[in-house]
Amino acid sequence: MTEDAHSGPDLKIEAPKSAEPRSRIVDALMRLATERKFEDIPIRDICAAADVTLADFRDAFPSKGAVLGGFTKRIDHAVLSHGGNELAAEAPRERLFDVLMRRLDAMAPYRDSLREIMAWLRRDPAAALAMNQVSVNSMRFMLEAAGIDSDGAAGALKLQGLAFAWARIVAVWLEDSEPGLSRTMAALDRELTQGGRWVAGVDRLERLAAPLKAIARAAMEYSSCAREGFRKRPPETEATEDASSI
Repeated sequence: MTEDAHSGPDLKIEAPKSAEPRSRIVDALMRLATERKFEDIPIRDICAAADVTLADFRDAFPSKGAVLGGFTKRIDHAVLSHGGNELAAEAPRERLFDVLMRRLDAMAPYRDSLREIMAWLRRDPAAALAMNQVSVNSMRFMLEAAGIDSDGAAGALKLQGLAFAWARIVAVWLEDSEPGLSRTMAALDRELTQGGRWVAGVDRLERLAAPLKAIARAAMEYSSCAREGFRKRPPETEATEDASSI
């Protein structure tokens, strides 16, 4: 008997996957979205296109909509991986313009898929609401990449305003067939100009409200301390006060 002979069944050696399951699932969904309506893509078809099992899908994502969140993180990563140090001396508006243009560049290979996904969001308000939060989270990192603060109550308003503006910019971009994307760049410039005025108003209101918030905070702290002091009074003190009132 030669060394290569064996009595058991042949062992099947599987070729290594080209990418980890999460990435393949995202690729599969984006590919299928070019072929049919988003709501007509079942999870089992995504699994087949990605060459993963339902168990693999469940481990990677809780739902089909969550796969879009995975796609958004992919785009975020592509934008944030770019250093952007060459614009450090530019004004915040110019830095944000550059960051958002880089985001469109990263989205360009998925343009046909995104056209259908945007149409689906218009058909499904509940999904649009969920994706709005995903967009707000992405815009947080876009502002950070541009060196713009997004903390506090005013920051939350900035983020939501930018998320709405971004949706309008993407709608123009999806229909912009010009090689230089002149319509898209004009829309981006317009949205940032209008947004800049709105943010300036928000910041001004926050500065005006700061003294009132400080007074309200101090009043709440005083009230809390007074209640705490009343609860901690010794019983004999209460008894003495009661006797003196007879």
